[in-house]
Amino acid sequence: MKSMKGMSILVTGGGSGIGTDCARRFCQEGARVTISGRRLEKLEAVQAELGEHCHIIQGDVTEQGDRERMLAAAVTHGGGKLDALVNNAANMYRQPVDGYTEAFLQDAFNTNVISAMMLSSMVVPHLEVTQGAIVFIGSTHTRRAFPGASPYATTKAALEGLTKVMAAELGPKKIRTGCILPGAVSTELNLRAGIFSAEEAQDRYDAVAGLHALGRIGTGTEVAEGVEYLICAEWVTGVALEVDGGIGLGASNF
Repeated sequence: MKSMKGMSILVTGGGSGIGTDCARRFCQEGARVTISGRRLEKLEAVQAELGEHCHIIQGDVTEQGDRERMLAAAVTHGGGKLDALVNNAANMYRQPVDGYTEAFLQDAFNTNVISAMMLSSMVVPHLEVTQGAIVFIGSTHTRRAFPGASPYATTKAALEGLTKVMAAELGPKKIRTGCILPGAVSTELNLRAGIFSAEEAQDRYDAVAGLHALGRIGTGTEVAEGVEYLICAEWVTGVALEVDGGIGLGASNF
């Protein structure tokens, strides 16, 4: 496998959760990491912890001008190159089947899918030079059906399909793609989306722990290990890697 030392990596949604854990691990491995996000105070807190190897750029992945600034910042911080893109920025979307609204669904796909597609398209010339990788953050929602979560699950399923087609199309350019499917991990995603309070979210994590074959929810660090593998494994592409504690097996410890 490649070493991350000296790599230039762009992580979207890096101000919290899995994005922050990815940035932390990559910096520890010697990479130069650029993180983006909408909340400047969150980004600044991560940068203060990780130091000079971490560069921040405030922006919204749904805005083309912001995507251009993110990419430019990452290339500059990385010494004129880019080795990997981690499409982590996303929102959690829940809506009942009999309550769909078109504007809501369009926002879900724009945030979780279209933005990642556009940014991936933009990095191709850079990754062709470095023979780099694009990683998407999917979800175990494509393996287990959770009522009410069809908008979110559908966007994540789209990323899995995208991963395979991109792998076939970009393989001749020596660009690899991968998709991580995390199980339950405690992040701010549900809170930021206003779906649950902190107490409700913790109750749900406690309740779902037993659905994992390993009997517990995961950590962002464990997901970041999977992302690192997909970035560095030079003969792996087009895969959906389940880093989920076994919840996708349908096993239960109850």
